[in-house]
Amino acid sequence: MADQAFVTLATNDSYAKGAMVLAKSLRSHNTSRKLVALVGPHVSDSFRNVLSKLYDEVRLVDVLDSGDSAHLALMKRPDLGVTLTKLHCWTLTHYSKCVFMDADTLVLSNVDELFEREELSAAPDPGWPDCFNSGVFVFIPSSETYGRLLQFCSETGSFDGGDQGLLNSFFSSWATADISKHLPFIYNLSSIAIYSYLPAFKQFGGDAKVVHFLGKMKPWNYSYDPETKRVQGDSSEHESVHPHYLLKWWDIFSTSVEPLLKEQFGDQPFDSGSHHDVDRIQEAVSRVHVAEPPPMPEMSSQERKQKWEQGQADYMGMDSFENIKKKLDSFLK
Repeated sequence: MADQAFVTLATNDSYAKGAMVLAKSLRSHNTSRKLVALVGPHVSDSFRNVLSKLYDEVRLVDVLDSGDSAHLALMKRPDLGVTLTKLHCWTLTHYSKCVFMDADTLVLSNVDELFEREELSAAPDPGWPDCFNSGVFVFIPSSETYGRLLQFCSETGSFDGGDQGLLNSFFSSWATADISKHLPFIYNLSSIAIYSYLPAFKQFGGDAKVVHFLGKMKPWNYSYDPETKRVQGDSSEHESVHPHYLLKWWDIFSTSVEPLLKEQFGDQPFDSGSHHDVDRIQEAVSRVHVAEPPPMPEMSSQERKQKWEQGQADYMGMDSFENIKKKLDSFLK
């Protein structure tokens, strides 16, 4: 199966953390496929080095941004414009078939059977089930498809400003043409939407294979205490995310990813999100000595006279009203 691969995208160091956890979750469930990470130029060299230890291929790609602030504002997610960079996955033509997975997904069991599906197979989006969610989908790399997608994007744009709106418009027959291209929800289970139909989650949630951390708050936005195994973050967001999956993500990160980052960074502090590292960074910052600026050389009477004549008196300093008053008082004594 060397010509098939799981593909993800990291546009910055934060999403690179997610990509690292995703790779570990795929490996731990014994996938037989290759792993590929597309990375944008904003991913630092240090994080790319760690990704190279987890992925079979790490490819640098240019950022594609919709610049569609109006539609992105409707979703209150201006950050999603760069998700069009995902389109680069169709350029991986040395693979016969791929499964794209967002960096904020987590694999809970082996999902290699997804490669039996055809392009474009994806799960319904919980917010609008007649659209598919583009966080997990099966596709066939093709230079022709890539070119058509770019042309479609330039001519039509995206109804949500991101990749999901574009791909749903491009693969517009997904909702009605072939039910076999509808992946079960267990392959893209929203960590938030489960509360919209709790009875179904209780009935079928145990079969979940992939969980997707939808929404603005991602697992890496929280902080984690490895000793108490507790996650802390925005309380309103925390209530909407299933804690079991969030803890599972952090368990993988703290035990399998964080050691690789520490090995890469050495003594140099970095923000892993764990309480210990946050404390360590704050301690390092507190030890930094900020030198006092050197005192300004005293101005001669001639220079001061010139400043007055040019209308540049130091009204907030030595030429302030208070200082002038003191000088006059000294002459009157």
